[in-house]
Amino acid sequence: MVKRIFAKLFKIRKKSLYEAKGDRLFYLVNNIIMALLALLITYPLYFIIIASISNPDAVINGEVLFYPIGISFEGYERLLNESQIWIGYRNTMLYTFFGTGLNILLTIPAGWALSRKNLPYRKFFMWFFIITMFFGGGLIPFYLLVSKLNLIDTPYALIIPGAISVWNMFMTKAYYESNIPEELIEAAKIDGAGEFKTFLSIILPISKPIIAVMVLFYAVGHWNSYFNALIFLRDDGLFPLQLVLREILIVAEGVTGTGETETILEQQRIANLIKYSSIIVSSVPIIILYPFIQKFFEKGFLVGSFK
Repeated sequence: MVKRIFAKLFKIRKKSLYEAKGDRLFYLVNNIIMALLALLITYPLYFIIIASISNPDAVINGEVLFYPIGISFEGYERLLNESQIWIGYRNTMLYTFFGTGLNILLTIPAGWALSRKNLPYRKFFMWFFIITMFFGGGLIPFYLLVSKLNLIDTPYALIIPGAISVWNMFMTKAYYESNIPEELIEAAKIDGAGEFKTFLSIILPISKPIIAVMVLFYAVGHWNSYFNALIFLRDDGLFPLQLVLREILIVAEGVTGTGETETILEQQRIANLIKYSSIIVSSVPIIILYPFIQKFFEKGFLVGSFK
């Protein structure tokens, strides 16, 4: 009897040791794969940083791989000395601020309304929004519509047409369906709160995760947007930063020489300098914004998307 007990204990111990070794092997392989993926993601970003402060000749010749060579801030100096850069920064900040504000003002209430099963004509609104995700009139009808609304060459052309994203609205809807219990709404009704009072006093205060995620998504979209500006804006005083950087790069790459001492090779050198510097200049504000809302990102994004 005792031998059987010891034999069983020995088998259990042996099995647990085997499983522990298997777990350690799994985590080891998993960590190696994740480290390689992290390296693949971070190295291009690191390369852009070191290339932006390296001698452009060394970058062109492929000498810059792991550390900067011939450190120079000429690219940043050329960019930041352009007055149009600061105008572009100002415009982009305004478009991002007011555009994101309008997006949140429409997306959060719409997502909440669609998450309520007692919403009148709920299925109709759902199908109405879904259809717009898969079918559109195309670029020419879009341009004609904006033109008929007298939005051409105005800041509103970059804010109003993208006032709401249906995909983000459905993410918000899914978040509310997963995280707002019906008992909470019933308790609010018992206390005499109406729909608006419930939304403003109860729902909004516990919506910080999804609001933070929506702010990040919309802000990044506005900050990086240039296509609508390219189509609808003619006044360079209204150009966003991305369009300003595009114009500077086109001039730097396209001009073959503006003086006696400048050559095509020198112009290509300047263009290469500006190219990497412009990526850093345009990315820094969004990178600074992310840490402030990162703590809300995982909860708001994952729960709102998948549960």
